[in-house]
Amino acid sequence: MREEHIPEVMRILRKECRRLKTPYVTEVSERVKDPFMVLVSCMLSLRTKDATTREASERLFSLAKTPLELSGLEKSVIEKAIYPVGFYRVKAAALKEVSRDIVERHSGRVPDTIEGLLKLRGVGRKTANLVVTIGYGKPGICVDTHVHRITNRWGLVDTKTPERTEFALREKLPARYWIPINDLLVTWGQNVCTPVSPFCSRCALYEYCDRAGVKKRR
Repeated sequence: MREEHIPEVMRILRKECRRLKTPYVTEVSERVKDPFMVLVSCMLSLRTKDATTREASERLFSLAKTPLELSGLEKSVIEKAIYPVGFYRVKAAALKEVSRDIVERHSGRVPDTIEGLLKLRGVGRKTANLVVTIGYGKPGICVDTHVHRITNRWGLVDTKTPERTEFALREKLPARYWIPINDLLVTWGQNVCTPVSPFCSRCALYEYCDRAGVKKRR
């Protein structure tokens, strides 16, 4: 894909994704507009299917929706609420510690900068960018496995890690697309441009895609 194709590709993506299911973390950001709930649901989503993230997040939010409330829960209670998300015991401990840190060091307010968020336990660049962009509406590019995989398949970037993809996209992607790129490509990656054997035969972006690294497709 050439850089001049980006506006048309983004237009097509927006149109096509309207008929597909929105990722849960995005749904949370649109429904409650609460950076803390975005942070929690994003931490739960790591290495976890979207349906499982949805169910676990809703159970946890029925018990606690603020850093103060979550920090007051016993770790075992958090574990029970979020099971069976991936690494649920590790995530339960991280959520409790992050909540306590936000209460004690940030007066109960989630940091609104990538640098501030990265100082919280269990928060990587993907999560930090997602909170900054859809939690606070500030510029950033959230690169998860879908964004990393698809932009490399397109041939827009040639990178080995999500972090390198983020910085490559900062150079190539117009700023107006920084915030929506994650939401669109997560939706596209879950439904069309899947990790194994993507649905190239029904992909509206076929003509723009280099299909780099695709060995088997449908």
